[in-house]
Amino acid sequence: MDNIYGEQHRALQQTYDTVQLADKVGELIVLTEIPEMHKNFIENRDMFFLTTVDHRGYPTCSYKGGRPGFVRVLDDKTIAFPSYDGNGMFLSLGNITANHKVGMLFIDFEHPHRLRVHGVAATTENDELLATFPGAERVVRVTVTEIFINCPRYIHPHQRLEFSRYAPGAGCEAPPPQWKRIDALQEALPAGQKQIVEEMGGTITAEEYAALLMKGEG
Repeated sequence: MDNIYGEQHRALQQTYDTVQLADKVGELIVLTEIPEMHKNFIENRDMFFLTTVDHRGYPTCSYKGGRPGFVRVLDDKTIAFPSYDGNGMFLSLGNITANHKVGMLFIDFEHPHRLRVHGVAATTENDELLATFPGAERVVRVTVTEIFINCPRYIHPHQRLEFSRYAPGAGCEAPPPQWKRIDALQEALPAGQKQIVEEMGGTITAEEYAALLMKGEG
């Protein structure tokens, strides 16, 4: 494992007299393999945040949600998760193909706890796991380089009311998103999508979509 601290971190640690503390904390919590307790925590999450870096050097932080179990720990060094239908921008997947280093943040908001992962990600079109993830377009595999817990004291407790009806799962077909109905997007939709729009009730304006968003129906 590379030293998690660089000169910029050491400078701040020296300013605030936390060099010894930072070394001790790093020694105690930063691991290079996934222990069983972290495995269970990861596989019970229904969401996480993924960071990637684009061609300009900008970090992109993306929310990834699904039903519990949509993120899997394949072994003590490997995490896999599905890429579901999105808005066609492919920011996260595109970034991964150019810069494989990623960050993952898993949070339990009901019982405040969080776990951070640094790793190297890869994705292919025909991953053998693809068929085991309902609704997935691709699978991303992350080889873990560092995994560590963080103090949860600033996590505000929240309670999940229900799972999103858009989250794919075995035996439950997720409805298409409302944004595909926006009239200004119709000419740009992939082939075959226009029929879906008709089945949803036809096109809507951007203003009508904004109203749906405010109701949590986007």
